[in-house]
Amino acid sequence: QVQLVESGGGLVQAGGSLRLSCAASGRTFSRDTMAWFRQTPGKEREFVAAIYWSGGLTNYADSVKGRFTISRSNNKNAVYLQMNSLKPEDTAVYYCAADSSGWPRRSVYEYRYWGQGTQVTVSS
Repeated sequence: QVQLVESGGGLVQAGGSLRLSCAASGRTFSRDTMAWFRQTPGKEREFVAAIYWSGGLTNYADSVKGRFTISRSNNKNAVYLQMNSLKPEDTAVYYCAADSSGWPRRSVYEYRYWGQGTQVTVSS
């Protein structure tokens, strides 16, 4: 059974940092593109960042470029999202996603495997 489990969300003040983790199991993810998306109530899930299976390619939404960093550990079957200089508009449920290698994979429709999400709340 394929599982993606996010952790690391929480409440932080504007300007602060959080590091999200996503632990994957039930499948060999080392050749998958992995990504983070986020969603707020009443809005569509939006792309945040993606990383190629080798870790050599990354892609970011313009809204987070320069503040967020995606990374992965294929040995640990995990992907991470370091979020710095957080803003209230970053408040959302953050989801981890994975699928077979392809690039740049910025659409929700390109991912078959999803986690349940972790809440990030940034107070002003």
